Amino acid sequence: MAETRTPDSSRRSERSRRAILDAALELVGEVGFAKLTIEAIAARAGVGKQTIYRWWPSKAAVLFDSFLALSEDAGGMTLPDTGDLEADLKLVLRATVDELNSPTYDLPTRALTAESQNDRRLAEELHERVLGPQLDAFEARLRAAQEIGQIAPDVDLRVALEAIVGPLHYRWLLRTGPLTHEFADTVVDQLLRGIGPA
Repeated sequence: MAETRTPDSSRRSERSRRAILDAALELVGEVGFAKLTIEAIAARAGVGKQTIYRWWPSKAAVLFDSFLALSEDAGGMTLPDTGDLEADLKLVLRATVDELNSPTYDLPTRALTAESQNDRRLAEELHERVLGPQLDAFEARLRAAQEIGQIAPDVDLRVALEAIVGPLHYRWLLRTGPLTHEFADTVVDQLLRGIGPA
């Protein structure tokens, strides 16, 4: 007699959750955030609307978790420490340029950035779970460089790291010019001239 297996509800739930997250990313790329609906996400994922509302209160919350899952799949952000601060920063900023130029990241990031202007809770979550850890990683790398004399001891590291990442995000967000590896390299070169040891 064949053994009867009990359906694994946790595996089924994880499959549904993943289908919803993937559908949200696909749809925001196709129609934009304003036209994105829970109904469309449910239809694309092959689940009922109630399944989505059981896990998320809004389309912004679904998209936020989709973006987090995308970041986790990419391995998150790590800053190398080869001992060569200039090379390490250029490597990371070039990767950031590639990410911001990728439609996979660009569209959901723009949607979440825009929505966070009107949703304080979303803005706090974005900072706590995405931006904050990234800035902390930059600050830790700069601190290591400062401790071995590559950065002047009186430099405010938080201001320095915002001077590193700020120009890329400003150019990306406002589309003020091409976002290229050359631009990222220039940002690093000019910053290091300002914060390097005397």
